Amino acid sequence: MSRREDYETRTEKLLQPIAAANGLSIYDVEYVKEGSGYYLRAYIDKPEGVNILDCEKVSRALSDELDREDFIPDAYTLEVSSPGLGRVLKKDKHLQGSVGQKVEIKLFKAIEGCREFSGELEGFDGTQIRILEGDATRSFRRADIAVIRLAVDF
Repeated sequence: MSRREDYETRTEKLLQPIAAANGLSIYDVEYVKEGSGYYLRAYIDKPEGVNILDCEKVSRALSDELDREDFIPDAYTLEVSSPGLGRVLKKDKHLQGSVGQKVEIKLFKAIEGCREFSGELEGFDGTQIRILEGDATRSFRRADIAVIRLAVDF
């Protein structure tokens, strides 16, 4: 397990009881370096949507737990937020919860001259993601996908 994965796993364990006590679920936890700084991001969710008070309560409680445990030696910024409308679908649980919804896929390299596709998420397995694009099903290797997110229609 990498250092990043360890930090994310340990943070998620600390976050579990905090989220549960506030009627929230954990969408994702990520530890990333952007520019010269590190960020620890916790994405929380609930059926009716997350508001700023939810984020504030969770941020304060999680910050206290992280200070108590003190397992991340680097200086970092803690951010707690909703995953948003156009949320990235990284994990199997994200994909499973999004079957039947419209998604946008961006590939690392073009297929038939195109790097971006959209359609209804039909399903997925360990190596393939299938979308319904018009009347045709199109499959993509997970390894070829740079990002898959929910499509936002305004």
